[in-house]
Amino acid sequence: MRGDAAEIVYATGVVEPRTWAKVTPLLRERIVELCNCEGEAVEKGAVLARLDDRQAQASLSELRARQRFLRADYERVATLVERRVASEQALDRARSELSQIEALIAGQETRLETYVLRAPVSGVVLRQDGEVGEVAEPGTVLFWVGEPRPLLVEADVNEEDIPRVAMGQRAVLKADAFPDRILEARVDSITPKGDPVAKTYRVRLALPEDTPLLIGMTVEVNVIVQVSANALLVPTSALRGASLFVVEDGVARRRDVTVGIRGARNTQILSGLDETARVLAPFPEDIAEGAAVRERGG
Repeated sequence: MRGDAAEIVYATGVVEPRTWAKVTPLLRERIVELCNCEGEAVEKGAVLARLDDRQAQASLSELRARQRFLRADYERVATLVERRVASEQALDRARSELSQIEALIAGQETRLETYVLRAPVSGVVLRQDGEVGEVAEPGTVLFWVGEPRPLLVEADVNEEDIPRVAMGQRAVLKADAFPDRILEARVDSITPKGDPVAKTYRVRLALPEDTPLLIGMTVEVNVIVQVSANALLVPTSALRGASLFVVEDGVARRRDVTVGIRGARNTQILSGLDETARVLAPFPEDIAEGAAVRERGG
């Protein structure tokens, strides 16, 4: 038959916002406060959650008490040096001890900041996990913050297919949430470095503004590499490599053909086959050249 032959690259992907960030704790500590702001807009730096910092605050109080003692000791030694009762070495030692405790206080104050989880960017809290009283584990995502539009699909393409994928190529998507709709996308970017373990490259596909897809949905991606219109097609199952069987005068004849675009259902034939030929499908593994053939049901 005649029809359009399309060469495609298949992949699976996930719908993601173009701009977003994850918020994860750096410490294993109990959650004592959550914003309960899922779906709400937040500014960069807004407090999203707080972790239990009582022990860290107690440590800071101890350090500050030690600082007060060492400062008083330093001032006392400095006075004695002025009176030539204490040595310069004693003053240097007191200054060093005071500097050390001040550095520890600065480090502890910085560490206390990690007990407060803040929005890394301005946007919408796309998802919030965790509950007050739970112990947050380092690396566990508690918040997703970003812009709900525009969206893109992040797909992993096998390394043997990636040379055929280029920026701007059209892609059609299939999603379980919309089984009767063919959705559109365009190749937006291709990561320069692949994953040597999974043997894939990350490809991002831009979605139109009016896409019905939602963040987190999974989709099947078909990137259209090339299309040949009005091509001569045969069922892909009729081929073994570049050979097929045709029926001529009631007998099977093997033909070698030149194959073009291969698809899951149909394959383009460039030469070696007449348009009026009758092709055996699927490929008859147990038929020899010249074997008699009759139509099923004939």
